Amino acid sequence: MRLEAITWERLTDALAARVLDAGADDGSPWLRVAVDGAPAARPGVPAEALAGALRLRGRSVLVVGTGGFLRPASLRYEYGRHDPDAYYDGWFDTGALWREVFGPVEPGGTGRVLPDLWDPATDRATRSPRVELPPGGVLLVHGPLLLGHWFPFDLTVHLRLSPAALRRRTAEDEQWTLPAFERYESEVGPADAADVLVRADDPRHPAWAPRQS
Repeated sequence: MRLEAITWERLTDALAARVLDAGADDGSPWLRVAVDGAPAARPGVPAEALAGALRLRGRSVLVVGTGGFLRPASLRYEYGRHDPDAYYDGWFDTGALWREVFGPVEPGGTGRVLPDLWDPATDRATRSPRVELPPGGVLLVHGPLLLGHWFPFDLTVHLRLSPAALRRRTAEDEQWTLPAFERYESEVGPADAADVLVRADDPRHPAWAPRQS
C-alpha cells in the first residue's frame, strides 16, 4: 500500500471533506465515524480536530471516547491487572456501546446518545445526561480496538504504529497491553480493514493512504 506524506492539518481537512460527501450505508440520518488507534497513537486528538473542522462546516458532531465505556474494575481485573487477553476481550463494554451509542443513531433511532457510562478513576457510573444529535449529525467514536466488532461505522480511520513505534511510545506501565495489539493486528488486520490508513510512527510527520469510497 502506498502512503503519502501529509500534515495533520491537511489530513483533517481531507477527512472532513470525505465525511461531508459520505452517506450512511444503512440509510440512517446520522453518519458514524471511527478513529481507531492504540492509546499511544492518541486517537482522541485527531478525532477532536476532525470534530472541530466539521463544526466549522456546519455539521453537528458528538465525540465519544471508548475510555468512558470501560467495564467495572471487578470485571476488568478478574484475571489480574496485566492480562492482555482480558484487555482485548473484556475491558471495553461493547454491549453498552451498541445499546447506548450506536442504537440511538440507527435508522429510526432517537439520536439521544449517552456520551459515557463509567468513570475508571472512581470506578462508578458517570450519570452523564444523554446528548441529542440532530439528524444529519456525525457521531465520532475514538479509541483502541474499535474494528472487528461489527459496529455500524460508515467511515473508519486507523492510526497505525509499527511494532517498534508502538513499543517506544507506550508508557512503561502499559507495556503489558502490547500482546493485545499484536493479536488485533493478526485477527482483525485494521490497516487493511479501515477506509483510511494513517501511519503515525513519527507524530510530527504522518502519512496516509485513503481507499476509494
